[in-house]
Amino acid sequence: MKLSSPQSALHGRLGVTFVEVMIAVGLGSIVLAAVASLTMYAAKASLAMVNYTDLDTKSRYALDIISREIRQSSGVLSCSSNSTSSTLILTNADQAATVTLTYYPNSRAVVMSKTGQADFTALMQCDTWNYSLYQRTPYITPTNVLYYPATNTAGVFDPNLVKLINLSWKCSRTIFAQKVNTESVQAAQIVLRSKQ
Repeated sequence: MKLSSPQSALHGRLGVTFVEVMIAVGLGSIVLAAVASLTMYAAKASLAMVNYTDLDTKSRYALDIISREIRQSSGVLSCSSNSTSSTLILTNADQAATVTLTYYPNSRAVVMSKTGQADFTALMQCDTWNYSLYQRTPYITPTNVLYYPATNTAGVFDPNLVKLINLSWKCSRTIFAQKVNTESVQAAQIVLRSKQ
């Protein structure tokens, strides 16, 4: 009977085969890929939530400032729109001031100018900014909402008839080099309280 030495038996068990190494590397790669994927997803979701909250806060702040100026205005002087800007000019008879809201699509900014004050960038990263002008608050029926455009009997826009301004805009940011809309459309209907 031949006895093997403990050293030779141990020597045979210490080696790892090439197949075992490849299986370990493959399983490790799958686990690392799953962890990396989950980490990227969590980071993107967290960043999107932070961006949404920040954009929403800035939009609410802009809405507060813009709506205060519109409510205190005594009328609309003019409005215009072209490829480089969209402008709404209001007057405030009580303060003897003119308020101008201008949207610049190239710089994605809404700037508010008021007589005697420095220009104020109310919104940044703004993709769209729209306004509609109406004579008064809408008439609501059980099946419909009727708006009355600020037009005279000939159907021509008349800034003297404006009593209600409907504003809407949408902002977005870039997340991981990809433009993502991280805010829903903000909208408000503002009545010119000082208009007679």
